[in-house]
Amino acid sequence: MRTRLLSTLSALFVFCTLSAPAQAQVLPAEDHIVELGVMFWKPSPELTLSTDALAGTGISEVDFVQEFGIEDKMFPEFRAAIGRNHKFRLSYVKFDYAEDATIRRTFTFQGRTFTVGAPATADIKWDLWKFGYEWDFISRERGFFGVVADVKYNKIAASVDSPVLRSTATTDVTAPVPTIGVIGRGYIRPMVAITGEFTGISISRDEFEAKFFDFDIYGTVSFGRHLGAQAGYRSVDVHYLSDEDTGDLKMKGPYFGGVLRF
Repeated sequence: MRTRLLSTLSALFVFCTLSAPAQAQVLPAEDHIVELGVMFWKPSPELTLSTDALAGTGISEVDFVQEFGIEDKMFPEFRAAIGRNHKFRLSYVKFDYAEDATIRRTFTFQGRTFTVGAPATADIKWDLWKFGYEWDFISRERGFFGVVADVKYNKIAASVDSPVLRSTATTDVTAPVPTIGVIGRGYIRPMVAITGEFTGISISRDEFEAKFFDFDIYGTVSFGRHLGAQAGYRSVDVHYLSDEDTGDLKMKGPYFGGVLRF
């Protein structure tokens, strides 16, 4: 609900900004073809996984954040865009958590049962790639509005190990998910802009199910034509079912970073 409200407010802001008369000139902050950025994102994770070994037992999913006390960490995210009104975009971020804990309730993961009091180590890695295309079909001096189509390529690997086990319980899922959405940017000052973007999709097939919603809102302060600083908030909400492995993954939190344009 909160994400939908922020998306609506962002769209209204951009449309109001773009309603001003068009100008022939281009703002220095938009006069570029290539943009490269590095963001430092500190999301609050929600990581719930289950495997096919649980399907017939009635045992609930494993909440890794709760069971292993996973805390917020900062991760670098790399972004690139090439083009002006038609842009090809790429981004990559890798989430990596490794935590030790003493099991506080009995659960089963990948056919192995972890009992109360046993020491265990959880290791979760999530590689999130984004390959996309953006068309800004409305472009003015004070901002733009466009559509986005991309593929979110997810590779998720999770394992739980314990000295009481003969082998590690592991699961590895790869899920490319196409998404579509909108993006808008408005300038409140010649060198200060606010951008909002939302993409998502819901897919349901016989043996595959995926939902992916990605909301990103951020402000940019430009220092001339080539450099800028950004700060924003991003929310990624993922659900998947693949070969009876299921996952509910959420990353939500603020970020900051810089951009280089040329």
